[in-house]
Formats: sequence, structure tokens, C-alpha cells
Amino acid sequence: MAYERLGKDAGEFRCCDTDFRIQAMGLRASYAVAAVRRTAKTLEQQLDAFDATSAVSELNKKGAVKNDHVARLVRRGLEYYDRTDHVFDIHQGRVEHDLKDFLRGTQHSLPDTFETGTVTVDNDHVRTSAPLDLNGLAKGYIVDQAAETLDGLGRHGFVSGGGDMSPPTGPVAIESPYGDDTPLKTLDTDWAVATSGGYRRERDGTDHIYDPTAERLGSRHESVTVVARRDCMEADAVATTLAALSLADAKSLAQEWPHLDALIIHDGVFHPTTNFTDHVVDT
Repeated sequence: MAYERLGKDAGEFRCCDTDFRIQAMGLRASYAVAAVRRTAKTLEQQLDAFDATSAVSELNKKGAVKNDHVARLVRRGLEYYDRTDHVFDIHQGRVEHDLKDFLRGTQHSLPDTFETGTVTVDNDHVRTSAPLDLNGLAKGYIVDQAAETLDGLGRHGFVSGGGDMSPPTGPVAIESPYGDDTPLKTLDTDWAVATSGGYRRERDGTDHIYDPTAERLGSRHESVTVVARRDCMEADAVATTLAALSLADAKSLAQEWPHLDALIIHDGVFHPTTNFTDHVVDT
């Protein structure tokens, strides 16, 4: 009877405006795949800024919310705000909202005003004087939480959400930003992975990346892949930050960030951090 509960299963569903994929192996694999989907969808309902009923929307409309998941994202966002000299800036909710509306075709003009408000966190209470942009953290956070749901006694696997991935259980390919089927590199790593770049969401030469310190819209590189020991949320946030920075600044920040490696593709040239090849399979 116990044997019948062992095996492997996989699943796919839409979440955070992208395709999520799950692979589970071991005890009650099918149960775990279903549980991961429930976890991801439940968190999406709370963290989707474009869902009028979400906790993030409530925060942005009312200036306050009580939600443990939102509080975790805000704490991490404020940490990265300091560590990136304000390039990763969760205070830019209006810019993020207007930019996404432009990319979706529901708005015809680009945002032209960057502003910074004040944010405070007290346990699970968050207060803000300006709308927040938590999208640079939310997908990575959902991947992390979903992966925790998947892992269990006698079971392992991974969760992937549109370029953001919990530590993979085998080799994974880095997607080419040039529209071909040849991967940039193949990774074999036990760190979380995230890829960012303008090729994923673009309209009229503008994509979803922005640098509020330079008041500049658009990724500066074709692709940025980050592997981070801490978690997928960190990989996601740093990949977004590096995509917004100049090549020199991106290389410097990635090289200095502890327990993290990156591969930046700029004008067709590969720029890896010193130890990035530790995560690459020889092909």
C-alpha cells in the first residue's frame, strides 16, 4: 500500500501572469502538486496589485493593511532598497501600475513621474504614504512558499514560475532572449534561479524594467540570470536590479553581493561573475 503512494507527478498552471510548472518525486507526489497549486493561487490572490480585492490593492488604496505576507515582502523590499542604493525601490507603485497598463495596451502613455513615499512595518501591519510596487518580489516569494509546500519527508522537487525557480533537482537551461531554441547556458545548481530582461514583456521598445534613481525606463541588457543561495525572492529582486543598471554598475553589484552569482548578456556578449561557472554544466 505504501508503494502505491510513491512516485512522481508534474503540473502546470497560470499564476502571476506567467506559466508555473511543478515537479514532485517521492511520497504523495500527486498530493504535493495539488497543494503547491493551492498555495500559489492563494498567495496570488493576496499579492496581485492588479486584483482589486487583494491585500496589496487594499494597502495601495487605503494606505494600510494587516497581512503577514505583505509585511514580509515590504521588509525585504526595504532591505534591497538600502542595499541597491535605491535602484530597487518598492515605493514606485504608480510607475509600476502605469507601466504595466502601457505594456498591456490599456494605457497609451508611459509614466513620467517617479516619487518616493514613506513605508512602515510593525509586525504584520504595513502603512504607506504612496502606492507600493511589490512585483519585483512577489513571484519569487510565491515560488519560495510553494516550494516549501512541496518539500516533505520522503519527497522533493522544484517549482518554476516564468524564469523564477526554486533550487532545481537537475540541469536546467537558460532561455535565449533572441527567440531561438538554443539555451544560453545549462545550469546544475542547488541555489534558486531567476532571469530578467526586456525580451519577456515589451511594447514599442519599452519593457517592465525601470531605474528610479535615473528616472529611466527599460532594461539595459538582453538578459540577466541570477543564482542566489538565500532564496528565489533574492534572485528575483537582484535580477530585476541588475537589468536596470549600466553594465559596469551591474557587474560590480553582482560581483560584490554575497552568496550570489550572475550572468549578464549585454549586446550579445556574456558577462559572468567570477564564480558563475560553478553552476554551469559543461557542454
